[in-house]
Amino acid sequence: MPDFRPALLIVDLQEDFCPPNGSLAVANGRDIAPLINKLLELPFVAKIATKDWHPIDHVSFAANHEGKSPFRDFIKIENPHNRSETYESRLWPVHCVQGTPGAELIHELSASHLDTVLEKGTDSRVEMYSPFYDPFVSPRVYDSGLAKALSEKRVTDLYVVGLAADYCVKNAALDAAKEGFKTYLVEECTRPVDVSAWPGCREEIKASGVKIVSMDGPEVRRLMTAQ
Repeated sequence: MPDFRPALLIVDLQEDFCPPNGSLAVANGRDIAPLINKLLELPFVAKIATKDWHPIDHVSFAANHEGKSPFRDFIKIENPHNRSETYESRLWPVHCVQGTPGAELIHELSASHLDTVLEKGTDSRVEMYSPFYDPFVSPRVYDSGLAKALSEKRVTDLYVVGLAADYCVKNAALDAAKEGFKTYLVEECTRPVDVSAWPGCREEIKASGVKIVSMDGPEVRRLMTAQ
């Protein structure tokens, strides 16, 4: 039987993404912490949390674009190394600025169980929802080294949780699958920004090869018997 070497990726469970005071609070975002803590007690070969860690001049902040509003407006972001490569990105309130309380992992998370905390979104020029790398490809602007680190640990299966389901969690899962990991999104352990759009987003994630699973499903139960 092939090795089963699972890892847990906890995406952006930070104060600014959680009620009651987060500048970009996801509804009920804080409520997922107890279930994630249960996962942290299971025998993963790696337990990694990511943090948005933005400079104050980050391109995703509406405040850095005159006349633009968070949530409503979008901008075109250019690859600084190849101006012909662009993508549209939504603008957000200022959030998770480096060194601020809003950028910290929420206190409810059992952070002592983590092996690694990976900071992302540190380049002010690009939006980086995925903890693996930015959306550009020719050439890529920033690669966190996460795929290499997981491969070095011989990870076979990656369980993805955290915030927000339709942005950073989604992109983490898509890139994990693209990198060849068997990827599972544990649905009770995430929440979307746009609740009404989540069903369509969910189908897009499934179509990519990512499996959306439940805490009481066989994919999680398997962890409880893993040696």
